[in-house]
Amino acid sequence: MSSELDRLFEHLRFASISTDSRHADDVRANAQWLVGQFEGMGLETKLHETPGFPVVVARNEHVEGRPTVLVYGHYDVQPVDPLELWESAPFEPEVRDGKIWGRGGADNKGQHFVHMLGAERTIKEDGALPLNVIFLIEGEEEIGSPNLVPFLESHRDELQCDIIAVSDTGMVAPGVPTLGYGLRGITCLEVTIKGPSGDLHSGVYGGAVANPATAAARLVASLHDGEGKIAVDGFYDDVVPLENWEREMWEKVQMKIF
Repeated sequence: MSSELDRLFEHLRFASISTDSRHADDVRANAQWLVGQFEGMGLETKLHETPGFPVVVARNEHVEGRPTVLVYGHYDVQPVDPLELWESAPFEPEVRDGKIWGRGGADNKGQHFVHMLGAERTIKEDGALPLNVIFLIEGEEEIGSPNLVPFLESHRDELQCDIIAVSDTGMVAPGVPTLGYGLRGITCLEVTIKGPSGDLHSGVYGGAVANPATAAARLVASLHDGEGKIAVDGFYDDVVPLENWEREMWEKVQMKIF
């Protein structure tokens, strides 16, 4: 096993489940491990405490006139239950059929560790990075990042950058370097529909009194038209249409969904 894979497996062995207070020490230990990795690369590294779990920030020496790239990732992972469905222990990673099996390997330790290794190798081979690079790795993504926005606001000046690379995506196929630049966002809403205070006989009241379930179904169905396009007024006002070269590129990509 290569030393890089050994180090990734060290990363994956931390049971950094942010949703489970029993693993709070594991989450913090994982953050400290990242600090050691970044310092070993020669980057200026700080572990920032928050009301929850720490944010790890590492950077190279800032050079005026160069673009600044911020690489975002998270070191916390999803819960592992039900354990009986795992073929191997979730925090004892192993390679099977050319794939790494272990919690966090795909979300998100594997991705940001690859970017870390890329920066590390460039520093070793060239002596420095050609850009100003900031790594920001947090520990609360799987619980909605409740402390990330306050942290960003309080460190706005030192985190200024030209580009943010979200190191939490996948590849379209093995061996195909992939840069995703059109990820969709999400809007979460909670809608309460009130109906009769008690059961009503469908033979007497059916059709005359609206069924809350039917009303909810109509609301959801109204969000899209018959072709699947979003029917909310103004939604597409700021959406940039695909260019012809993009359509041609995607026609040639051989995607493989795992």
